[in-house]
Amino acid sequence: MGAAMRRIHVGNALSAFGLGFTVPFLYVYVAQVRELGPTTAGLVLAVFAVAALVVLPFTGRAVDRRGPLPVLLAALVTAAIGAMSLGLAANTQLVLVSAALLGAGQAVMQPALATMIVECSTPETRTRAFAMQFFLQNLGLGVGGLIGGQIVKRERPGDFTLLFGIEAGMFLVLVAIMATVKLPAQPRIGDATPQAKGGWKRLFGNRAMVQLCVLGFVLFFACYGQFESGLSAYGVEAAGISPSTLGIALAANTGAIVLAQFLVLKFVERRKRSRVIAAVGLIWAVAWVFAGYAGLGHGSQAMATAAFISTYALFGIGEAMLSPTVAPLVADLAPDGMVGQYNSAFALVKQLALAVGPAVGGPMGASLHGPYIVLFVLFSLGITVLAVKLGRSLTPAQNHPWAEKKSLVVREGRPAHEVAGV
Repeated sequence: MGAAMRRIHVGNALSAFGLGFTVPFLYVYVAQVRELGPTTAGLVLAVFAVAALVVLPFTGRAVDRRGPLPVLLAALVTAAIGAMSLGLAANTQLVLVSAALLGAGQAVMQPALATMIVECSTPETRTRAFAMQFFLQNLGLGVGGLIGGQIVKRERPGDFTLLFGIEAGMFLVLVAIMATVKLPAQPRIGDATPQAKGGWKRLFGNRAMVQLCVLGFVLFFACYGQFESGLSAYGVEAAGISPSTLGIALAANTGAIVLAQFLVLKFVERRKRSRVIAAVGLIWAVAWVFAGYAGLGHGSQAMATAAFISTYALFGIGEAMLSPTVAPLVADLAPDGMVGQYNSAFALVKQLALAVGPAVGGPMGASLHGPYIVLFVLFSLGITVLAVKLGRSLTPAQNHPWAEKKSLVVREGRPAHEVAGV
């Protein structure tokens, strides 16, 4: 791992650590600490999503034209201003403007950092690079949330100002670290090959990328879009899960990711990417069956609690399998000079799913318990079907890079064990 990649990974961990300090407490902070009410708190969460949807369509072109580093630095400064002003805001207007700045900056960070990882890696090392990114992000979010929860008290507004100040400080520290990163020279839109021009039209003409975006929407809708909305509501209303148990379930999800990430890596990188994604769909279908048992199985409360926690753990295992699979595939599908555009398009799909998921899943999870479980079992099985279809549109190098590398090693007459480092 080179110096640039190490700094990028440190940046991922620090940004996640800073976000972990505040994201779990946004609702309480706005609604109760600042006494602005649940409606304003809900608007703040909506503003995060809207801000991301507004800036992401323009992010990819900026990344490909100017490079990911300047875009990332601008996003970090914007997020730092948003975080600090949110910690000081005492009225609805300032809270919403601050949330928009923080949400926009946070949204732009994701494709910028992903593009930096692509530019500092090779097809052979990219799988492990994205696995490390996902591992550090979850570790940072978990540790940040744990420490932040120990600092704040609802009756002390100054504690929350401190948290947002720490978050802003993390972003500024990250500016200093990222400013020292030297990226390899890459083609930009201004001087790229003709295939890099055409933007969204060319992207929509890439059948495999369109299929991956549809698949990505279903993935994020059926999992991430339900964590803190529909599945939580279902757990409380149907399974009798307490708020403290919800916290344990989320911890089980993070723990499963941290423990499984590198255990599953060798298994994942030696198999076709489409088959790995298809397997995740089956694992998540089982997870939803466990959730169904927790709320509809009429067993003991202890069994219901264990099944519900297992649901989150199974989701974590699936996430650990996806992290070294989907992001490298997006990069491999992108033509030269359009990696930023492709990363931003996929991030936009994710944000759309995260916006629609709670709107659909929240009311269903709270009141339509049986249909809710059936719907998301079907969505999970749909992931498997879509992944199999995607595999037919991918080249061997895109779908199974490990096998292609092994074949190259054999053709060149080198020892086959050299592939083990892939």
